Amino acid sequence: MEQHLARFDAQSFLRTLPNDPGVYRLLDRFGRLLYVGKARSLKKRVASYFRLPEQLTPKTRALMSHTDSIEVTVTHTETEALLLENNLIKEHRPRYNIVLRDDKSFPYIHVTTGDAFPRLSFHRGARRGAGRYFGPFASAGATRSTLNQLQKLFRVRQCEDSYFENRSRPCLQYQIERCTAPCVGLIDETTYGEDVRHAIMFLEGKSEEMIGELVRRMESASRGLEFELAARYRDQIANLRRVQARQYVSGAKGNVDVAAARAREGVAVVELFVIRNGQSLGSRTLRPTHGGDAGEGELLRAFLPQHYLSREGRERPVPDEILLSDAVDGVEVLERALGDQTGRKISIRCNVRGERARWVAMAVDNAELALKQRIASRANLRGQFEALQELLGLDDPPGRIECFDVSHTGGESTVASCVVFEHDGAKKSDYRRFNVTGERAGDDYGAMRNALERRYARLQREEAALPDLLLIDGGRGQLTQAVEVLAELQISGIVTVGVAKGTTRKPGLERLFLPGRAAPIVLRPDSAALHLIQRIRDEAHRFAITGHRNRRSRTRRASVLERIPGIGARRRQRLLSEFGGLQGVSRAGVEDLVRVRGISRDLALAIHEAFRDAS
Repeated sequence: MEQHLARFDAQSFLRTLPNDPGVYRLLDRFGRLLYVGKARSLKKRVASYFRLPEQLTPKTRALMSHTDSIEVTVTHTETEALLLENNLIKEHRPRYNIVLRDDKSFPYIHVTTGDAFPRLSFHRGARRGAGRYFGPFASAGATRSTLNQLQKLFRVRQCEDSYFENRSRPCLQYQIERCTAPCVGLIDETTYGEDVRHAIMFLEGKSEEMIGELVRRMESASRGLEFELAARYRDQIANLRRVQARQYVSGAKGNVDVAAARAREGVAVVELFVIRNGQSLGSRTLRPTHGGDAGEGELLRAFLPQHYLSREGRERPVPDEILLSDAVDGVEVLERALGDQTGRKISIRCNVRGERARWVAMAVDNAELALKQRIASRANLRGQFEALQELLGLDDPPGRIECFDVSHTGGESTVASCVVFEHDGAKKSDYRRFNVTGERAGDDYGAMRNALERRYARLQREEAALPDLLLIDGGRGQLTQAVEVLAELQISGIVTVGVAKGTTRKPGLERLFLPGRAAPIVLRPDSAALHLIQRIRDEAHRFAITGHRNRRSRTRRASVLERIPGIGARRRQRLLSEFGGLQGVSRAGVEDLVRVRGISRDLALAIHEAFRDAS
């Protein structure tokens, strides 16, 4: 069901809506999705958008000012509506929804229990391999920290099998007492198996049980006058106690996630603590977009389905219990959805006592710290934008800055980059790369012009957001290309600046070229405006050179034959078989090539020419 607001009769439209659960979508005049919401009653929820403007929040007023049409989908249950809303938000990332970009898979520790000498390793992705997986850990850093602790405590190998199977003497890990060198037979399989068993007990949260076992072994070794062995057990117990002291939630039971949200001054964060088998597996700070003006409960309401509900078969680790810093509406629906997904009861709670209240307080403290750090970073960035405004004499700080750079090696695999910065920093979703081919590939000016034409012609066609400031990595020549392209496209109102490196190409000596100004601007090395320009220019350079290297690597790995039109897999196979490989093909003359079945004279000439150009 769809209704256009330009010819909108709110009362008539609302009368057509049922009181059933479902999902509504607000779209702009180009059909782009602005907002997705779910409702227990579509009629009541959609009607709330048509109150008097003064009764709406500023965000809702802005949303409705851009809305051209409304679409609704009726579902059987509110749980189905929640799932559909979650899938649409993840797929389209609407402008007015709170969106958490957290699509990375969670890291695990993998133990190859089927090997004679099992190894511990960092694992991310599908858990299809044989062995046991422990986690999920909140971050890669937390996983590697735990692996480091395990290596110190139990000296179980972490090397790749290919490395392990080809050793003739112990490696450095043995020398620094991080491994017992099973690769060269310095430990027997039974003793090594005990170390692996203890490492697994540690990962299962059975530290106290393991320490008790080690104490008994230490006492037995001492009674048997094996003082060196007893000392090793003693040191291992002491190290385990130190690790336990750092585990704030030691002694807890079950699998729990703790989520705390904080928002202030247009900035929002969600802090997630992961607790498994009574041990903290680290924390992760998530920075939602479009959430700066939302309340803590609204942030958590957006976080929970986006983080935990699976999509397109993607498995998401869901604990038995989720603790929240603030109350969230409709958690019962989410509990049912997660229960259906996992096949077990999932509890979502916000008012807790005792030890669990302390975990929530810890998450809140960390969320506050992350929020303060982000606000401070944003204030520093805001100051740099204001310094740039003053330098260029603008009425307001530029809201959106785009920067272009070109990277190539002697004209080979030329790539131009465009990076975008706003007041919150880099907006990587708007980054673009442009492969430049033909005569322009070896011409810096031509490549820059090509990228600018493609970028701004498309933005103009789509009526997308244009930058307030355009930075060009280069001197007056590259700047001229930008000015001419904008003039040809009849785009005005964009301030254009060329950023050229100094004579020694050292940071701090950059010269800024402005259209119509003869002399360049040279800023002090401690200028806040210069620091922002350097940061954006360096990011454009990094993005361009990464794209260039990837493209060049792909090109150089490809066979010359693969780049010749008319040479498919069968003809390529015949040529290689006939001449004994690529080198033989490269040495063959036109008459020799024509003798191969399926190779015409024109194709033979093209092959001969291609190899001559490649050499």
